[in-house]
Amino acid sequence: MEQIIAGVDIGGTTLKIALITPDGELVARSQQATPLVAGEDGIVEHMAETIHSLLQQNGYTPKQACGIGVGVPGPVDTKTGVVRKAVNLHWKRPVPLQAKLEALSGLPVLVDNDANTAALGEMWRGAGRGAKDLVVLTLGTGIGGGVIVDGKIVHGINGAGGEIGHITMTPDQGSACNCGKTGCLETYSSATALVREGQLAATSGASPVLSHILKTNGNIQAKDVFDAAKTGDPAASAIVEEAVTYLGLALSHLGMLLNPSHIVIGGGVALAGDFLFSRLRKAFDRFVSFPFIRRSTQIVPATLGNDAGVYGAAWLIRSRMSP
Repeated sequence: MEQIIAGVDIGGTTLKIALITPDGELVARSQQATPLVAGEDGIVEHMAETIHSLLQQNGYTPKQACGIGVGVPGPVDTKTGVVRKAVNLHWKRPVPLQAKLEALSGLPVLVDNDANTAALGEMWRGAGRGAKDLVVLTLGTGIGGGVIVDGKIVHGINGAGGEIGHITMTPDQGSACNCGKTGCLETYSSATALVREGQLAATSGASPVLSHILKTNGNIQAKDVFDAAKTGDPAASAIVEEAVTYLGLALSHLGMLLNPSHIVIGGGVALAGDFLFSRLRKAFDRFVSFPFIRRSTQIVPATLGNDAGVYGAAWLIRSRMSP
C-alpha cells in the first residue's frame, strides 16, 4: 500500500499543507490564508479538515497516511508537541498542538519550529541534499536559522537552538532589536535592516538613487538597496557592505564552531543572487581561521522557496520511518 505524509507550514499570513511521499515527491498542496480569527482550535480544525480533504481528493485513505508533520512560528517543546507561544498566530499561552491535531485527525503528529522545518526541508530535498551537517538561514523581516548536526536539528535545552539572528555582533552599540537587545545580527543583515538604512540614506540625500526611488514609490525595499548598490551608488554600496560583513562574520563563527558542509541561505534578501553571495563568500573567507574550513564549507542559495517548510515538516515523520 502506497504511503503518504502530510506536511504543514503554519505562517502568520499563510497556511500551507502538502502531501509528500516518503521518497520526497510532492503530490498535492493547499495554500490558504491562515484563519487567525478562528483562534487556535479553529486553525487546528481547519488543518485536520484540509488534510483529510487532500487525502480524499488524491485517492489516499487515512490508513495510507503515516502522519502529520507541522512547522509553527514559535518555540516548541518537541517531546510533547506543545507550542509555548506563537506571537504571529496570537497564541499567547501554551497550545498542545500535537495532542489537539492527533485527536481531530486520528493520525500521529510531530511539531517543530518553522525555521527548523525549513532547514530540514533544504537538507532533504533542497540545496543541502545529501548533507548531514549544515546551517540554514532565512534572511527576511528577521533572520531565522536552523542548525543540523549529523542529520538532526540542534534544539538545545530549551528549544532555542539556532537563534542565529540574535547573535550579538556589537555588544555596546547598534540599533534596537525586537528581542529587546541592541547589536543583534538581525539589526544589520535582515531585510528590515537594509530598508531602515536605505530610508535614512534616501531622506538624508546621501543616496540620489534611493532618494529617487523613495519619491517615486513612497517606500524603500531591500531589493532597492541592492539595485542601487549595483549601479555603484556609494551610500547603498556601504549599506550592503556592512550587512554582508556582519553576516560573513557571524557565519565564520558558525563555520569554526560547527564545520558544516553547507551554509544554505534563503529568504527575500537572498534573491540578490551572486551580487550578495560572491561578497558573502569573501567575507566568510576573510574571517575564518582555518583554510580547510574555507574550502569545505559551501555557501549556497536555498532552492525550495516557499515549499521548504512543508518538506521539512514531512521529514519529521519520514525520519521516524524505516528506510
